[in-house]
Amino acid sequence: MALLVRRAFRHLSRVHDVLFRRTLLEREITIFDDDLFLTSYPRSGNTWTRFLVGNFVNPNQPVTFLNVERLVPDMYKSADWVLRRLPRPRVLKSHECFDARYRRVIYIVRDPRDVAISNYHWEMKLRSIPEGCPFEEFVPRWMDGNFWRRIGSWSDHVNSWLATRQGHDSFLLMRYEDLQADQQRELARVARFMGLDPDPGRINQAIERSSAANMRKMEETQGKKWVATFHTRSDKPFVRKASSGGWRAVLPEKTVTYMEAQWGPIMKQLGYKLSTETEREAAAITHAT
Repeated sequence: MALLVRRAFRHLSRVHDVLFRRTLLEREITIFDDDLFLTSYPRSGNTWTRFLVGNFVNPNQPVTFLNVERLVPDMYKSADWVLRRLPRPRVLKSHECFDARYRRVIYIVRDPRDVAISNYHWEMKLRSIPEGCPFEEFVPRWMDGNFWRRIGSWSDHVNSWLATRQGHDSFLLMRYEDLQADQQRELARVARFMGLDPDPGRINQAIERSSAANMRKMEETQGKKWVATFHTRSDKPFVRKASSGGWRAVLPEKTVTYMEAQWGPIMKQLGYKLSTETEREAAAITHAT
């Protein structure tokens, strides 16, 4: 009897923890040694990468918003028992900061100034910020580690992975901007990392099927059925411009200065030029001519 009481108490305690988010369920999923994680800070190009990788790995089954959760599942959208039944090796989407259980990781990083804009529109799509919220108000709040308390700020997230895994054979760092500039080259890197033949024809097919135009077209008919967007505003697209450097025309100068003052060192480490450096280079060229 005492044993049954203790078990019941543990069960109720667990339910309480889950309901009040004291237990991080995403860190309790079953993880296998041969899993491959597509990991990134939110709105850094993870979904596009899921489509690219999914279309490359499954050349006979084009990835759509209706089957992506089966082919390259988001670990936050499926129960653990569902994920455990998937064919192995699994390719899983994650937004978690460093987790020692992740044996193989493709880490996608993006210029945080563009990430800020993408998160701004995503939060508006979720109705968590009002239409027309000033960037000057949103960005400092978004940069605070408490905005995404579970994973911290963009800088926290990036540093957690680079400081622990950069340079390891089981860790592939991929910049969103490099993927945009040369999809064939970057997807070939991914294929080799996965131990697959980087067949050019297969790569080109994956790129065509995963184009922003094709994804937008699919979103129009499938967005209301996809688990990630069915509850969000339908007048705000999930797949937006899919471009780089848009921050230059959108973010106020004061906001850019604030971001670079906070995150300048890690941005430069990743190859992102600060606006002050760009201005100095432009001035030097003007002076030289």
